[in-house]
Amino acid sequence: MSMPAVSPSESDSNLTPERQRWQARALDDATRAALDADARAFLHQSVSTPCLDTVAKAEGIWLEDGQGRRLMDFHGNNVHHIGYGHPRLKAAITAQMDALPFAPRRFACEPATALAEKLGQITPGDLSKVLFTTGGSDAVEVAVKLARIATGRFKVLSFWDAFHGAGLGSGALSGEMLFRSGPAASLMPGTTHVAPFACYRCPYGHDVDDDGRPDLDRCKLACAKMVDYVLEREGDVAAIIAEPARAIPYLPPPGFWQQVREACDRHGVLLIFDEIPTGLGKTGRMFASEHENVTPDILVLGKALGGGILPIAAVVARSDLDVAGDWALGHYTHEKNPVTTRAALTTIEIIEDEGLVENAARIGEIAMAELEAMKQRQPAIGDVRGRGLLLGIELVESRETKAPAKDLAERVLYRALDAGLSFKTTMGNVLTLTPPLTVSEGQMLKALAIIDRAIAEG
Repeated sequence: MSMPAVSPSESDSNLTPERQRWQARALDDATRAALDADARAFLHQSVSTPCLDTVAKAEGIWLEDGQGRRLMDFHGNNVHHIGYGHPRLKAAITAQMDALPFAPRRFACEPATALAEKLGQITPGDLSKVLFTTGGSDAVEVAVKLARIATGRFKVLSFWDAFHGAGLGSGALSGEMLFRSGPAASLMPGTTHVAPFACYRCPYGHDVDDDGRPDLDRCKLACAKMVDYVLEREGDVAAIIAEPARAIPYLPPPGFWQQVREACDRHGVLLIFDEIPTGLGKTGRMFASEHENVTPDILVLGKALGGGILPIAAVVARSDLDVAGDWALGHYTHEKNPVTTRAALTTIEIIEDEGLVENAARIGEIAMAELEAMKQRQPAIGDVRGRGLLLGIELVESRETKAPAKDLAERVLYRALDAGLSFKTTMGNVLTLTPPLTVSEGQMLKALAIIDRAIAEG
């Protein structure tokens, strides 16, 4: 069955002529054979079949492909906050497997309890009651179940262009058509969407100044006011779920989350922050929401929580939301797995002990200064934005029209791969950089120089 084209998403397009040309010249016969074997073995799905390349080694900031080429990984699916294969993490996992490799769900175990207590300590406000899942999509759905039980309502408001997972429920909450359309469309009842904050491309038609800052006197935070409007009109919304800093990336305009928090409180709606890509230091604070001085009612973590080795996600809620004792929110087989919870606990300890949140903030400031300078000398750069190590470079055909320069973005992607740098494009024309928190100043400046040269080539 042929399907209509879907709008750009957070993922690279892997079916373009540019991808095919790069693979034809950059991959050897053995690599192509490995990719063919992968395609034969796995069910095909958008943006992951066919694969880009093979990987043979992952260590620190580096990936090494099957041909021995080394790449600085500024993508990493946001799992590699502490770098790949951290020795302390591998040692902790090995020791835990020797001591206690598994805990049947009916039994408590020390690593799981210690991790839950640690998350209660590092999350903001009174977020202290925890459940674990094996992935972010499941954690999002647990959070929504809890909000429905706590409020007695069933509707959930989310934002277009957001990604909250690929399950039937989390996909319905997502705002990317790639995950919520077609014959397997996610149809969870009660999902409602509203346009997101996106100041450079404001859905409400407001413009930004030459430095990319919104004119709040003119727009009056129309994006936040629309949230309030929808909550009032819907009347029975259980929760809002959102990324406090969008992974595209976009940062919220000043005051946005304060207004949304106030609207939630007025309407009796719970605020769920999806910090799966941004949590544990990516933006230069342990949690992206801390930049906004707004505390959610429920916070969801994943991706980097397992240290780039094991899958684990978490839901952390206010203590007074512990109201679902008569229902099974998750009760997953590996919910309190001692090995995955030890990995997560050790990951947090590494982030704290090595000062990685502070490093993300420092390197992020250096990167943003260099990106601003790059924008001044590169007419194809329409906007640069980011915080900490969540960075975006939006390429345009014209700064006046803001027409997305999708072909240029793709050429830059493959030129960068040739020069030893991996990242991803989002929405077709945004170069999105999310390196590990261990990245050094020299590595960051080298990566930006690679991108600078690639853009200059046109």
